[in-house]
Amino acid sequence: MERLEIQRIEKEKWLQLEEKDLGRRNEELDELNLLEGCFPEAERLKHDTRLLSQWKHYIQCDGSPDPSISQEINTFISLWREETNETFEEVIAKSKLVLNLIEKLKLILLETPPYDLQDKNIIQYRGSILQLQELLQLKFNVATEILLRQASTLADLDSGNMEKIIRDENVTLYVWANLKKNPRYRSVRFSGTQIGFEIPRILATSDIALRLLHTHYDHVSPLHPVLTPVPKEERTSTVTELVRDEVKNVEEAISKEDQEETKQQESGSNIILEEEIKVEEQDDIEVQKILKEGLQKYTYPPETTEEFETENAFPPIEVTLEVHENVIFFEDPIVVRWDTEGKRWKTDGISKVSYNPEERLITFSLETFGPVTLIQDTHINMPYQSWELRPLGVNTVLLTVTTVFTEIQIQIKENLCMLASIKLRNKEHFSILEGKWMPPVPFIIALKAAGLNIFPTGHSHFYVVINHKVPLVEMKAYRQMALLSSAFAFGWSKWNLLCNSTKVVVKVREHLTKEPMNPDWDLLMFSGDRAQRLKIDEDSQTFSEALKEETEFHSTLYHMVKDFASEEAMEKVSSSDCQFIDCVCQMLLSTRLLSYS
Repeated sequence: MERLEIQRIEKEKWLQLEEKDLGRRNEELDELNLLEGCFPEAERLKHDTRLLSQWKHYIQCDGSPDPSISQEINTFISLWREETNETFEEVIAKSKLVLNLIEKLKLILLETPPYDLQDKNIIQYRGSILQLQELLQLKFNVATEILLRQASTLADLDSGNMEKIIRDENVTLYVWANLKKNPRYRSVRFSGTQIGFEIPRILATSDIALRLLHTHYDHVSPLHPVLTPVPKEERTSTVTELVRDEVKNVEEAISKEDQEETKQQESGSNIILEEEIKVEEQDDIEVQKILKEGLQKYTYPPETTEEFETENAFPPIEVTLEVHENVIFFEDPIVVRWDTEGKRWKTDGISKVSYNPEERLITFSLETFGPVTLIQDTHINMPYQSWELRPLGVNTVLLTVTTVFTEIQIQIKENLCMLASIKLRNKEHFSILEGKWMPPVPFIIALKAAGLNIFPTGHSHFYVVINHKVPLVEMKAYRQMALLSSAFAFGWSKWNLLCNSTKVVVKVREHLTKEPMNPDWDLLMFSGDRAQRLKIDEDSQTFSEALKEETEFHSTLYHMVKDFASEEAMEKVSSSDCQFIDCVCQMLLSTRLLSYS
């Protein structure tokens, strides 16, 4: 009877709290709606910023086109296509502008809300991106051909063969022409590097040249309407191609390798190896003879090998490449090649892969030339082990995400993000991204490109065991956490795993100074329309939804926190900048901490 009486009293108390909660629900939701007006306000400011950017470009008159205006970008493409005889250095200089235009178009597609983008604009922007990518590839090919016309004048005094390296922050070109055709010279190493090839005897005695074009971007993988990451992240780009010159009376081997860039996840570097190119028609240029139509692709090995005595006349070719220092691999990278017909990356035709992480060198054998890249599992850092969102000052927070392999710290200030630090196996790791402030979308792209992917996609749950939460509940939690983030720290709770998918549990505490006055955390449970403080803590033995003594229900996380917050903290919350709140919310939505931890 005593137990039943206690249960009756508890139930009656619970019903009273529910009644009180329902009585003030409309008032609390109205207040929350007013506070969340910061999100449409932030969208309006972003829209104004885009318009201002267009206006600044217009009045700048620097000669570069506005990529969003079809007439300007089409004129730019047409004029550049008509330019001929550009050197590789000139093409590289122009490529900076071209890559910038491509990135601007991609960001327009990613950052512009759907209601601001018409279908015809999406088609136009994607078409412009493809045209710029194809033209840039064509220009690199033609420039390589022009460079190879000077092969004999660029010959090395010791080996007698031509070697040339041209570097840039986005592209590195390695070209070697086999002028002497010495059968003993089968190891090609570019001077000052460990990058090169081991070629078979039949190529060592042939009129061929090798080109390796290493790019920090990927123009091979198909475009996605919203640039969704593919199941694997590609990272190092390089192009290698064999070229056979069958023109009579040409002293040097005119060769060319077709470049196709690689998915730089989207970016430290990419690897590409391409096929042989066969020269058929000729034009007189300086006693030298070159094709009218340029160099033509010629596959390695040839489609017919009847003229050759042995089956092993065209064995796999060993390649050694350097992994870009800006890309992080948490496990040994996987080498894949681009299948042009299937439009996808494949692992067949690649063997004898070895990776030296200290020297960042990878060696492998290829059966045929073509685009090649290094990949690692996109979801290697998911699910996360823990996370914390902590205020640092006015409109500034630090988001820390801890995974099996790394701890990533992201600083958010006003409407910008910065990589604050990376730890690999508890040791600090330097990245060129550290200290660079960027808007959220470019920042997310840059982190993915460096191999730091903590951003799930709509398909990630197929690859990762997640702690599924109802999307609407999750979204409401992120929005209200962002509203409170300037004065309150939030963190991962082990109990979030044990409550059902309709509820989330987070740790929270007021945080106005570097070291909070109260180091203890409160546990909040939120279902989208009800928030409550829990009686348990992180060290409790079992999960319970029992209320903390002398606490009540509220309709929102915001009002639940307000119950135990200081006036100073709530003043700080109310004075937060709308773009800062929006930026924090965007990062929380992008990382999906409540479902992927």
